[in-house]
Amino acid sequence: MMGFMRIEIVLGDITMQRVDAIVNAANSTLLGGGGVDGAIHRAAGPSLLAECRRLRQSTLPDGLPVGHAVATRGGNLPARWVIHTVGPNIHWGQTDPALLASCFTESLRVAREVGARSVAFPAISAGVYGWAAERVAEVAAGVMRDQVATGDAADAGPTVDLVRFVLFNEPLLSAFRDAFGDLVAA
Repeated sequence: MMGFMRIEIVLGDITMQRVDAIVNAANSTLLGGGGVDGAIHRAAGPSLLAECRRLRQSTLPDGLPVGHAVATRGGNLPARWVIHTVGPNIHWGQTDPALLASCFTESLRVAREVGARSVAFPAISAGVYGWAAERVAEVAAGVMRDQVATGDAADAGPTVDLVRFVLFNEPLLSAFRDAFGDLVAA
């Protein structure tokens, strides 16, 4: 049975969110980087990098492909889990919105797999990967509309009750509020 999914859009620091899982806009190496990825790795501490290295040595020797997602424990973060996903990079010719949509869909699937009922997302690919904030917000809103409409009927796991988009500046916040409209919890 489908649960009710509440969606929030807030200005803030994703590393400080008290949710079950936060989504990391990672690079395919999973070994840290700049922006959100670097901030999450710094806040989580060395155990996150150690877990990512183990993934690279075992199941992901070539790195995490664009549009896919994988979970690790959260280390020193308030969140129990970090769900890593690799967004498409416009500068590398990755302009298909389906790749970006897959980041959101796959992250929610992995969240359900680990039993996370609350998930915080950043604006995947909106930073150095070159996607316009408005386009990222539109794609994210489209995925969430589909999730709300179809629910988790095909999955035999717990539902995600809360999805929070945590944006680090006013232009991103505004773009997401515009794109989500009536989907956002009042």
